[in-house]
Amino acid sequence: MEMNATYTSLVAVGDSFTEGMSDLLPDGSYRGWADLLAARMAARTPGFRYANLAVRGKLIGQIADEQAPRAAAMKADVVTLVGGLNDALRPKVDMGHVRAKLTEAVEQLAPSCKQLVLMRSPGRNGPVMERFRPRMEELFVIVEELAARHDAVVVDLYGAAVLGDQRMWDVDRLHLTAEGHRRVAEAVWQALGLEAEDDWLCPLPDAVPPKWVARRVGDARFAREHLVPWIGRRLTGRSSGDGRPAKRPELLPYESMREVTEDGPVR
Repeated sequence: MEMNATYTSLVAVGDSFTEGMSDLLPDGSYRGWADLLAARMAARTPGFRYANLAVRGKLIGQIADEQAPRAAAMKADVVTLVGGLNDALRPKVDMGHVRAKLTEAVEQLAPSCKQLVLMRSPGRNGPVMERFRPRMEELFVIVEELAARHDAVVVDLYGAAVLGDQRMWDVDRLHLTAEGHRRVAEAVWQALGLEAEDDWLCPLPDAVPPKWVARRVGDARFAREHLVPWIGRRLTGRSSGDGRPAKRPELLPYESMREVTEDGPVR
């Protein structure tokens, strides 16, 4: 890949990971790695355009059917596609269906852009991760095969030990913190052949493990605020993204959105 290449546009496709949860801003909206990446790309390219079609809770079939055609029509220089993990984390999943829909999305997007970016998503270390690890790794095999077939870049977040650190994850244990999103933005930046600004793989400093009581309090809060509602949505067939529009549905000049920096929005 050309080093320090110039890109004039970016379209991000996916679910809550790409929407930016849980990189929360003071106004209650989410920023996330894709917004941070767009801000950095816009800073070096006048007239840079950006769209983010990602919506929390979306399954790969919804991404392929609803987001991929819109993204392909935008003809952006760079398209990022991350999807399928919501399927893999469900109690029952047809991985053949996941493969078919992910293939469909890639086949729509790859010819439409100069560079398609896929990812091996990060996973939080812990017992839940171990339960779903085989499905995740099956998904990542599909991602690697599609990338090789369509000359896409694969950003390996799953293989980054630091992104498995529990301190990189919000209290819902499903979404990265602001620091996690910052590191993902740097990882994609480097994967696109742009000059590294820091070492996104650098481990966090050693920390004193929380005491037993603190862990139990955290477990109880997680179950009450996040696990029980998540199970309820699974049982009723609902999604956290039902009826929610994309955060940035049109490919517009970056200057038309509020400025996003690592310190938050500047209005």
